[in-house]
Amino acid sequence: MKQPLDTNLVRGIKRWDLVAIAINGIIGAGIFGLPSKVFALIGPYSLLAFFACALVASLIILCFAEVGSRFTGTGGPYLYARAAFGPIMGFEVGWLMWLARLTAFAANCNLLVEYLGYFWPAAVAGWPRTMLITVIVSGLTIINVVGVRDAALFSDVFTAGKLLVLALFIGTGLFFLAPENFATSAPPALPAFSQSVMLLVYAFTGFEMAMIPAGEVRDPQRNLPFALLTSLVVVSLTYVLIQLVCIGTLPELAASKRPLADAGERFLGVLGARVITAGAVISIIGNLSVLILAAARLPFAMAGNRELPHVFGRTHERFRTPHAALWVTGLAMLALTLSGTFIYGVTISTIARLLAYIVTCVGMLLLRRRAAEFPARFHTPFGVIVSVAALTLIVWLLAHSTAREARDATIAAAAGLLIYGAYKLFKPSADQETAEDFPSTA
Repeated sequence: MKQPLDTNLVRGIKRWDLVAIAINGIIGAGIFGLPSKVFALIGPYSLLAFFACALVASLIILCFAEVGSRFTGTGGPYLYARAAFGPIMGFEVGWLMWLARLTAFAANCNLLVEYLGYFWPAAVAGWPRTMLITVIVSGLTIINVVGVRDAALFSDVFTAGKLLVLALFIGTGLFFLAPENFATSAPPALPAFSQSVMLLVYAFTGFEMAMIPAGEVRDPQRNLPFALLTSLVVVSLTYVLIQLVCIGTLPELAASKRPLADAGERFLGVLGARVITAGAVISIIGNLSVLILAAARLPFAMAGNRELPHVFGRTHERFRTPHAALWVTGLAMLALTLSGTFIYGVTISTIARLLAYIVTCVGMLLLRRRAAEFPARFHTPFGVIVSVAALTLIVWLLAHSTAREARDATIAAAAGLLIYGAYKLFKPSADQETAEDFPSTA
C-alpha cells in the first residue's frame, strides 16, 4: 500500500510548531475545572492520580509515536487504521474522530463564552452570544484557510500565552503553599481513586490532533514522536504543579467551580483572578484553533482515498489548504455550538477517542509485521508490553461508560457505515475522477 503524497499541501508546520499544536490539543479547558473535582474525590491524594494518569497517557502516546513515525500523509488515526485494518475500519475511525472534534469544539466554544462573560456579562445569552460565537468560529476558520503557516503561528502564540499564564500561577503560588492543606488521613478507596484517574485521562487526550495534519509537517516521521513525547512531559509537569498550588493555597478547593481563578485570587488578589480567567480564554482559543485544523484534515484525507465526495479533497489554489473541508467543518462546528445540544449528553467525543486509541495500539503490533512496507523512525521500547498495558487500561476506561454513552457511540458508528456504504454505491466511476480531484492519493 502506497502512502498518501498530499502533493498539493504545503509542509509549513515545523518541529516546534508541532509541539505547540500537541500542547494546544491537550491543554484546553479541562485543567481550569478538574483540580477541584478530583480533590473532592480523594483529597491530597489527587496528586498521585495526576501521576497515575500521566503514566496511562505515556503508554498510549508511545504507541502513537511509533505508528506515527511510519507515515508521512494526512489523517492520523484514520490513516493508521486504514493501513492496519482496511478501508472500512479506517473510515469508521476517521468518521468518529471527526465527530469527536465537532463535539469537543462545541463544548469548549460555549465554555469560552462563559469565561468571556466574566468581562462582558451580556455575552452569555441572546444575540450577543450568537454574534460572539459566529465571530469566533468564522475568524478561526479564516485563519486556517489562509495558510497552514498562519494557523501554526497562531497556535504558537496562544500556546506561549497559555503557558505564560500558567507559569505565573505556578511560580507565584509555590511561595504561598500551606503545609497543613496537604494533611492526609486514610488512603482513598480504589473506586474513588480509579474514578479520579478516569476523569484526568480526558484532560490528557487531544495529543492525536498533532498527528492528523502530518501531510503538512516537515519530516513528520522524525518530528511527530518528538512532539508527542515533549508535549507529554510539559503537560504532565504543568498539571501536577497546578494541582500542588491549588491544594496548597485553596482550603475550600473541593467546592470551587473555578479552582485556578479562586486560588489565584488568594495570592494575587482580584487582578490575579482576572489574569487566570484571561488565561483560560487564551487556552481555549488556542485549543479551538487546533480543533479546526485537525478536524478538517479528516474529510480531506478520506476524500483523497475516494471515500467521500472529491470536493472535500480540493486545496485552495493560492493558500494550498483544504479550504472546502475547512468551511464545511467550520459550519458544522458553528451549528453545533449555537444549538448547545452537547450539554445534554453528547459524549461521543471521549468514547471515539478511546476507540481510536485501541485501533492504534493494536495497529502498532500489526504494522511491525509490515516493517518493510511501513518502516518506522521510532521504536517503542518493550512495544508488546506497552501495547498490551495501554489496551488493558483503555478497556477499563470504556467499561466505566454508561449505557447511554454506548448507545450514542453505536448510533454514530452506524451512521458512519451508512455514509461509507452510500458513497461507495453511488460515487462517480473511477474514470470520472482525476488525480487533481484527489490530491492526497498516491
